[in-house]
Amino acid sequence: MIPKDPVMLLSYVNTQLRDHYSTLEDFAASNGIAESEITEKLAAIGYTYDAAQNRFVAK
Repeated sequence: MIPKDPVMLLSYVNTQLRDHYSTLEDFAASNGIAESEITEKLAAIGYTYDAAQNRFVAK
């Protein structure tokens, strides 16, 4: 289950991206969630996806 709390979501997603997925698209598809849902929740706390680093970073 994906955490609902944005700070917990940030930690969870970055760990999953680091350990199991080469792109956010792969992560989202494997978990049945829209990329936009993840990016919007994390943008609300000041984070954006950096494809080159394959992780969410502070804006």
